Amino acid sequence: MSKVRQLHERQTIAIFGEVLIDQFPEGEQVLGGAPFNVAWHLQAFGMTPTFISRIGKDASGESLKQAISEWGISIENLQIDAIYPTGTVAVSINKGEPSYEILANQAYDFIESEPSYLTQSFSIIYHGTLALRNGISEKALQALKLDHTGKVFIDVNLRAPWWQKQAVEQWLCTADWVKLNYAELIEFVPLQNNLQAMMQVFFEQYNLELLIVTCGSAGATLLNNVGQFISIEPVSNLPVKDTVGAGDAFSAIVLLGLQQGWQLSVMMARAQAFASAIVSKRGAIVHDLNFYQTFIDEWQIE
Repeated sequence: MSKVRQLHERQTIAIFGEVLIDQFPEGEQVLGGAPFNVAWHLQAFGMTPTFISRIGKDASGESLKQAISEWGISIENLQIDAIYPTGTVAVSINKGEPSYEILANQAYDFIESEPSYLTQSFSIIYHGTLALRNGISEKALQALKLDHTGKVFIDVNLRAPWWQKQAVEQWLCTADWVKLNYAELIEFVPLQNNLQAMMQVFFEQYNLELLIVTCGSAGATLLNNVGQFISIEPVSNLPVKDTVGAGDAFSAIVLLGLQQGWQLSVMMARAQAFASAIVSKRGAIVHDLNFYQTFIDEWQIE
């Protein structure tokens, strides 16, 4: 069984979590945050996700709000915090790999439960782990999931010191689909002889339907609920500007593929191709719709 059941095309994906400003060493500021990046890409591909987050009542928040609205993403569920600032992250690049300085008490830590999204029905709820470091946002997500009958996609995003293993494990138990990288995988399962053995342990541990492990330049591997492994590698000699947001780009295409009912092998190849295109750009998102149109045409997305 190499195809995931196609979900009702008129149902909406809910994207819950942080939106922030990535500050690069040269002074460049780029919109970011894993859930935001995923929502941005999905909007460009015509999926109109419901994005649930929170920004500060400040200049950065206003800039984010304007960019989100101009891109076509609804700001109905973009909450405004009068106390806490819009999230910012200092990004540094060492040998091509990004590291992040993440501050405490950012607006996205205080996402509140609101009827505007709690009364909606979603085919998929996507979220990461960073925004759940605070009990306020955690309770809002719990409320969102309370009557949810669709799928849950968790994109693990461990950022020291802002995560605790027990808390992440509790969230993983609610997931149908999980994506994480190899460094994150070994935080939850003992080392085995090979990646596939470790993935099998993790898969069974959390009773999943789909697991994807990304391994940077070594590509990514998928495991589904009939024991099928699918691996994909990036092209060689890939021009890399930075790898910020590569995993988010991968997740966006996985969500798109699951929603569209693509064969898993096709979905993995396309996710890798899109992530490879993103790393040739500065930051995690692209503002040029022509960039996305190339993929829309090639993949015949309607």
